[in-house]
Amino acid sequence: MIEVYEKYGDPVLTGYKVKKEETSTYGMIDGEKVEENILQVKTIVEKPGPEKTPSLIASLGGFILTPDIFAALEATKLGRGGELWLVDAIFRLLKKRPIYARQVEGRYHDTGSKLGYLEANVEFALRDKKLGDEFRKYLKSVV
Repeated sequence: MIEVYEKYGDPVLTGYKVKKEETSTYGMIDGEKVEENILQVKTIVEKPGPEKTPSLIASLGGFILTPDIFAALEATKLGRGGELWLVDAIFRLLKKRPIYARQVEGRYHDTGSKLGYLEANVEFALRDKKLGDEFRKYLKSVV
């Protein structure tokens, strides 16, 4: 992401391919490919769901934002649930300047959900050199 920012000088979002049924969980990006794994964002929609999603590329938690995001946030109305959605401010900023998304691969842990949070903790604990063996024994004792 830093390399994309350094090359273009504009905000960069993390792009991650998700399943259609997961599109009601994330801000979804539609963009034009400018390089391998790099999109210039054309639109971003918060949690549109399978019927309204512009793509299967989600914006997940990693952002390189520029100072003009603060003015965009101040000008953004509260969204669904009375929350101020960062994605709405990013969409506002998108009207004034280019924004890019760097697609990444790997395992994404959704720590915003209870199950995702637990899965992440278990997975990382099992990989830990100091905790792994002892934690694995504990898990077997409670199953």
